[in-house]
Amino acid sequence: MNKWWGYGLTLALATSLLAGCSGGGKRADPGKTESPSGGSQTKPQDDKGKPVKFSFLIPTTVSSGYHTRIPDLNKDKWVLKLEELTHTDIDLKIMEDSKYGVMFASNEIPDVVGSIGGPGSKSMSGSVESGIFMPLDDLLKTNAPNLMKLIPKAAWDTVTYDGKIYGIPEFLMNPSRRATYIRTDLLEKTGLKPPTTIEEFLDVLRAFKKIGVDTPYQMRENFKYADLVLGAFDVLPYKDQFELVDGKVQPKFFDSENMMKALNVYKTMYDEGLIAKEFATITSTDFTKSLDAGKAGMWSQNASGLVGYRTNVTRAIPEAKIDIIPSPKGPEGKGGYFLYSPVVRTFYINKNVDPERAAGIVQFFDWMVSPEAENFFTFGIEGDTYTKGADGKIDYKFPQTKEEQEEESFRSGTLWAVHDSTYNKLRLELNEDGRATLKAFDEVLSKEGLPGIGFYPELNTFSKYPDLAAPQPDVGPKIIIDHMVKMIYGKEPISDWPKVIDEYLSKGGKEILKEANERWNNKDGAILIENQ
Repeated sequence: MNKWWGYGLTLALATSLLAGCSGGGKRADPGKTESPSGGSQTKPQDDKGKPVKFSFLIPTTVSSGYHTRIPDLNKDKWVLKLEELTHTDIDLKIMEDSKYGVMFASNEIPDVVGSIGGPGSKSMSGSVESGIFMPLDDLLKTNAPNLMKLIPKAAWDTVTYDGKIYGIPEFLMNPSRRATYIRTDLLEKTGLKPPTTIEEFLDVLRAFKKIGVDTPYQMRENFKYADLVLGAFDVLPYKDQFELVDGKVQPKFFDSENMMKALNVYKTMYDEGLIAKEFATITSTDFTKSLDAGKAGMWSQNASGLVGYRTNVTRAIPEAKIDIIPSPKGPEGKGGYFLYSPVVRTFYINKNVDPERAAGIVQFFDWMVSPEAENFFTFGIEGDTYTKGADGKIDYKFPQTKEEQEEESFRSGTLWAVHDSTYNKLRLELNEDGRATLKAFDEVLSKEGLPGIGFYPELNTFSKYPDLAAPQPDVGPKIIIDHMVKMIYGKEPISDWPKVIDEYLSKGGKEILKEANERWNNKDGAILIENQ
């Protein structure tokens, strides 16, 4: 049987990455650069000192952006600079991961292939299991000491198949990503303090409505980024939110008592006009427009968005003040949101790549966690996107237009294949809003996050019963969401929630639970995600 071994997440900060950074000077010849572990790091090269040549496919989920405007990515200045810094010759392609099936069917597979998530993702089409990519354990031990030291065990476990490491992960040191936002200027008008409990949360929303706030709490369809109340009662209906009850694995929404309490809070919010009447059909576009226009008093979003919200909302309302606060807690002292998987993207090496080039490719990824790499991906090229004063202080040219923002995203996101993606500390330290974001991560999010059990790869029974499966990591099964909406609108009694569980079980849920418990008991890809 194929094994994807379970793990527990370890919360830590990669402080060694952030101690100083070197300039972006030319390095056309092989050399060494300081590594985050304090030693030196060899530049990739073959035995003749030539650049390591390889084809490289990077995944994307969008069909627009900077990379689509470049006629030849291999002549793009950022790719050329990356090659110069790493002594490589890269044939780069970017493809939507939803189209990977065609690539695998054609058997024209690049030397390096990236995927969104881990090896069990749908886009990889079982390619790891079928032996298309090589195990990397020995190569990593010999050529990637910094990756081996820095990447948390949870991330390595996620890219391990049958006891061997098959991918190099882009990882998260801090799996707690989401936060509770509040318009502090509006809160000050009410004379209230930031809410710490669900009761106080409702009181603040009522006070917001009283002073004329259009949308006291901003909801969104499918409860996506609108799950503060579900978190307070620890009944998030997500794919990684199974729990162990009396020795058995079950979804958290099986907790009827707390689920009904959460639904009653939402119904109170609906009945009193504290959320939009059309909350169940608000799209992501409408959600963003409402926030940027300053119509909302409180909302839930990723903490990394604080800088953007402070910028966008103050354009509409100059006096607006926005902060991240600890999430209000429920009666059992719980609160916050789900924890993310520790792996963002994974990069694999084709089994047909010769050992010498494979070693150079692994060194290429090992370089990506060096201070030199962090400086390049964060700030770009000296004299172009930033200058450095005599005191070594960086003067970064922040992007102003949409095109410039997309270019920065390409360099600091798409190209930076392997690093801690929790946040970019160097960039955030440059201004007050960025420093506020760091503070929120360190002082608020590090203390939040609801643990849960997930399955990687997904349970096979999910594909058999799609209405009972979470379609996205942060969206509940359709059958569950539909009943939640009906109960909040008053079309079904909330007291009928136990009947919803019975329906779930009768329509395939028993098979799902059977497989989930077998996987948990056999340690077969059953993952406990927790914040430690």
